[in-house]
Amino acid sequence: MTMPWPVEPMTAATGDLPGDGARWGLELKWDGVRAVAQVSADGLRAAGRRGGDVASRYPELSALVDLLPGHDAVLDGEVVAFDRGRPSFERLQRRMHVARPDPRLIRDVPVRYVVFDLLYLDGYVLFDTPYADRRALLAGLDIAGGGPVEVPPYLDGGDAEQVAELLAFTREQHLEGLLAKRLDSPYRPGRRVDFWRKVKNFLTREVIVCGWKPGKGRREGGVGSLLLGEYDGKGRLGFVGHVGTGFTDRFLDELYEILWPLRRPTSPFDDPVPREFARDAQWVEPNLVGEVAYSARTRDGRLRFPSWRGLRDDKDPREVTSEQGIVSEQ
Repeated sequence: MTMPWPVEPMTAATGDLPGDGARWGLELKWDGVRAVAQVSADGLRAAGRRGGDVASRYPELSALVDLLPGHDAVLDGEVVAFDRGRPSFERLQRRMHVARPDPRLIRDVPVRYVVFDLLYLDGYVLFDTPYADRRALLAGLDIAGGGPVEVPPYLDGGDAEQVAELLAFTREQHLEGLLAKRLDSPYRPGRRVDFWRKVKNFLTREVIVCGWKPGKGRREGGVGSLLLGEYDGKGRLGFVGHVGTGFTDRFLDELYEILWPLRRPTSPFDDPVPREFARDAQWVEPNLVGEVAYSARTRDGRLRFPSWRGLRDDKDPREVTSEQGIVSEQ
């Protein structure tokens, strides 16, 4: 069969650990950016979640060509930067927005491609093949060699003691959490499904950058905090709060340069923003997507204690809705 390309990644719903653990496999949730890679005699192609080419952005993925000689394959995984052995989304920011990194940046911020699924192999489309069988085929390719490509094993969800130990480890290491994947599940490109579940140690979500409040003190003359939004089910842009923590000084300087050309004279929100946030605000076109961690949401939809995690150029602003993470009933 023709090798599928491009392939829009399947995504997981947010949920709890399943009660019927024996039917599920558990993986670490890698804190990076999604990438689907195609390997053939013609070389490597790689696409991000929105379909854009990322092969030149992450040249480390080209190692797949040497690791899979004689094979045609489509792989799904996550590009991850590590800091002292732990995934660091903050560190990955230095690579995410550079289309063609120079050798020095590649050396200073190396990335690895963490592969967790196999979607096509040597003439066979594997979308309807159960997850456990796809993982067995992936393991048989033996492409994990300690270099820029990894294939971590999954854990049998039926072993309650090991599951508890793994969950405790993720909390101790301040990792994002686990992914539970039903062993008999197919792969459905472009869909968010409940047979893949994100089990998070802390809450995160995408937000749209809609403006900023001027900085004070050492931030004077720059960005003090960001004003955040999301779309509701009717396509209206609503205010969800502001974030002023989680930034480095270096990032704030870079962010100011990104936001300045996007300025607009009026608020992009469909409803008025509370006066304390609107006062002195500098509005921008709602084109940038970021990610925040937060503790909860208030009754009026505001994020409580948000902390900035980084920009996400792999996400479309129109995907940032109040229903992110919720599976539709279709």
